[in-house]
Amino acid sequence: MKLLLALALLGASTSTTAVAQATSAIDWHQCALSADDAEGKALDQAGAQCGDLKVPLDYTRPNGPKITLAMSRIKATGARIGALVINNGGPGSPSLTAALDRPDVMGTVGTRYDLIGLDPRAIGRSTPIDCKLPFAGWPWAGGTTQTSFRQSAEIQADVANRCAREAGAMLPYITTRNTARDLDRVRIALGEQKISYLGYSYGTYLGAVYLQMFPGRTDRVVLDGPVDPDRFGPRLLQQVGPQNEDNLRAWAGWAAARNSTYRLGSTTREVLASIDRIYRHVRTTELEIGGHKIGEGLLPMLFFVAMNDDRDPARADAAVLVQTLVKAVDGPVLDPRADLAELLDVIMSPAMSQTISAQTAIVCGDRAAPRDPQVYWRDIQAHRSREPHYGSITRSISPCAFWPVQPQEAPTKVANSEHALIVAAEHDPRTAYENAAVLKKSISDSRVLTVKNARKHGVFGEYGNACADQKVISYLFSGKLPTQDVAC
Repeated sequence: MKLLLALALLGASTSTTAVAQATSAIDWHQCALSADDAEGKALDQAGAQCGDLKVPLDYTRPNGPKITLAMSRIKATGARIGALVINNGGPGSPSLTAALDRPDVMGTVGTRYDLIGLDPRAIGRSTPIDCKLPFAGWPWAGGTTQTSFRQSAEIQADVANRCAREAGAMLPYITTRNTARDLDRVRIALGEQKISYLGYSYGTYLGAVYLQMFPGRTDRVVLDGPVDPDRFGPRLLQQVGPQNEDNLRAWAGWAAARNSTYRLGSTTREVLASIDRIYRHVRTTELEIGGHKIGEGLLPMLFFVAMNDDRDPARADAAVLVQTLVKAVDGPVLDPRADLAELLDVIMSPAMSQTISAQTAIVCGDRAAPRDPQVYWRDIQAHRSREPHYGSITRSISPCAFWPVQPQEAPTKVANSEHALIVAAEHDPRTAYENAAVLKKSISDSRVLTVKNARKHGVFGEYGNACADQKVISYLFSGKLPTQDVAC
C-alpha cells in the first residue's frame, strides 16, 4: 500500500519536463492495422491518430513486465478545452472507437475537446485476454430446478477453468483499480495536468474509482448510467430484477395496444400470459430457432437483452422476438428474422469470447464472490415469485464462484468531494435509479440529471433526449455544474 501511495504522489508532483518526456512514450500511428481492419479504417477516415502506451502489468513492480494500452485521438476542431477520455462500459467493452459513437453529440463535443478512445487493459487492442469460450455463457440463468441450476453452475465453472488455463498469468492484474492507474498514465502521457472523462455504465464505476484514487486530476466528469460503487462486483445484477420485471410489464402494455400488429394479446395480462407460456415450455422442452436450442439457461438472457430500451423501434424488435418464441413453442422456427438469427449466432458461438473473458476477469478481480453454489440457488428461490422472468439470471451464479485467484486489493471505498454530473434514467433496466443518489453521496460535489420516465440504459447521445444532451454539453463546455439536481 505504501508503494502505491508513493506512485500516486509521484504522479501528482510530475513536473512539466517529466510530462513532456512521458508524452513521447505514446507511439502514434495510423489506426488501420490491415486492409480488412474496418474499425481502424473508420478512425483513419475521421482524422484520428492511434497510439500505443506501455504501462506496468503489476503496479507494485513498475519496472516489471509491461502491457500495451491502445488509444485513439481526434483533435479538437475549435477552441480547445482539453482532452476527454471516453469509456463505453461493459465491463469489457472496447472504447477505441468511442469518439465515433453517438455522432450527434460527439460531433459537437469534438469542437472543443480532443476525443480520446481508450481500450482498457485486457480489452480490444490493449493486450487482450481470450479464455477461448465456446459461447457467451455468462450471464446464464439458473432455471427452475436443481438440475438446470447445476448445469448453469457447470457452465460458470468451465468459464473459470478456461480463463485459468488461457490467461492465468494476467488475471490478478485485471482490475478496475489498475485500469484507473492506467488512466492516469494516459493523462501524463498526453501531457495533461487534468483530463475530462465521460463514462457509461461500468465506466461510471471506473470514473468514480479514478476520482477517489487520483483526486484533483479531472476537469469535467460525466457519469451516465450510474453504478453503486459499494455493490460493483460479481453480484451487481442482483438488484435489477424488480425494474426489469417492471419494464417487461410496461412493454407488455405497449404490445397490447398494438395487438392488431403483433397478436400477442389485447391486454397487458394477456401479453404476459404469452410470455409465461414460453417460460413454462422451456422447463421441459427446448425451443428450436434457426438451428439453435433455447432452454431455461438462455431464455431469460434473450428477454434481458430485448427489454433494454423503451423507444418504439426497440420495442417493436422485442415484439418480433416474442412472436418468434411463441411460434417456436408450436414447432421449430427454421428461418427467423435476420437480427434474431444474428443475435443467437453471436451468443451461441465463440464470437463474444474476448469480451466475456475481459468482463469476467474485471468483475472477479474486483470483489470476491460466495463460493457455495447453494447461496445463489437459495437467492433465486427466495425471489422467484416476485421476479419470475429475471430472478433466475440476475441472481444466478457467476464464474467468480470458481475463480482461480482472489482479488489482490480491497474494493475502493468512494468518498470524496470531487465533482461530476451523474446522468440517470428513471427506470434504467441495468443499473437501479437509486444508484444515482448513492453515487452523489459518495462524490459530494456532484449533481444528478434525471431523465424522467426513461427505460433505457445510457442516455447522453443514445436516447435522443434533446434536453439531457443539451445539459450535458453545456456542462462540458462551461465547466459549471447545475446549482441543484435537475430533470428532463
